[in-house]
Amino acid sequence: MKFLPMLWHSGLVSALLLLPLAACSYDPPTLAEVSAQSSAQSQAQSQAQLQAEILTRLETADVVYLAETHDDPADHQAQLEIIQSLDQAREIAIALEMFQRPFQPTLDRYLAGELTEAELIAQSEYETRWGFPWELYAPIMRYAKANQIPLIALNTPAEVTRKVAQTGLDSLAEADLRYIPPLAEIDTSDTDYQDWLRQFLEGHGGPHGGLSFENFFAAQVLWDETMAEGVADYAAAHPDQQVIVLAGEGHIIFDYGIPSRVARRLGADLTQYSVLLHPPDATLTETDDHIADFFWTSAPPAKPE
Repeated sequence: MKFLPMLWHSGLVSALLLLPLAACSYDPPTLAEVSAQSSAQSQAQSQAQLQAEILTRLETADVVYLAETHDDPADHQAQLEIIQSLDQAREIAIALEMFQRPFQPTLDRYLAGELTEAELIAQSEYETRWGFPWELYAPIMRYAKANQIPLIALNTPAEVTRKVAQTGLDSLAEADLRYIPPLAEIDTSDTDYQDWLRQFLEGHGGPHGGLSFENFFAAQVLWDETMAEGVADYAAAHPDQQVIVLAGEGHIIFDYGIPSRVARRLGADLTQYSVLLHPPDATLTETDDHIADFFWTSAPPAKPE
């Protein structure tokens, strides 16, 4: 994937300098203050231009991945803004890691107005199966309902993922296979992905609970393959709709997780882009350009005067 300029989100930057109106209290700005104001205005304009350019590119994709940090409010605000923009350009659907596949009918009933938001949370078992604060995702869900945008439950049932992490893919019984791809499609052969995940886990104390790395990796790949199958099946059945995928960055970056597995299912004609929201290292270099197609980075909020 080609590295494209990092996007600074202009919505969090104020380019206005408020000055007192009374002449007796007016202090002329210093040269440094004028320079800072000019720089802020220039940066805001540049950010807005980059944002527009990236959104224009995203409009051409069959599938767009918005790679989030689950507990970062800024990531979810960015997701909503991108969704709103793409929704103005074409027909879209939103695919969600946050909901497990058995609860697709629950999402459908919510969209149809048959369930309240509180009933959706309860009947999808959101609190126990996902658990991150609902208000992080609520604006996206409300926007989808208000605009009748299809919602796709992507995730593997937690019971199945947990079983694989503990005892491996071979331990799955027939009853476990209902909401996952055929076992022959669970491809655990990517050694680069294995190495990346192993290094990540070593930096966080390794797999917890005495789990073997092999089983942990198999569970991760099962998660990826299940979500990829959901994306690919929906995209194939609705070729005129763009699928926007909301998932954790670990399932998206480097194409290791969902993107490569969607491409395997849908073929070379597929156009898809990944967006890494608010990458932690703002000095990413050309050697890192395969992490994602686009970086979407917000400047810190202006300090109050």
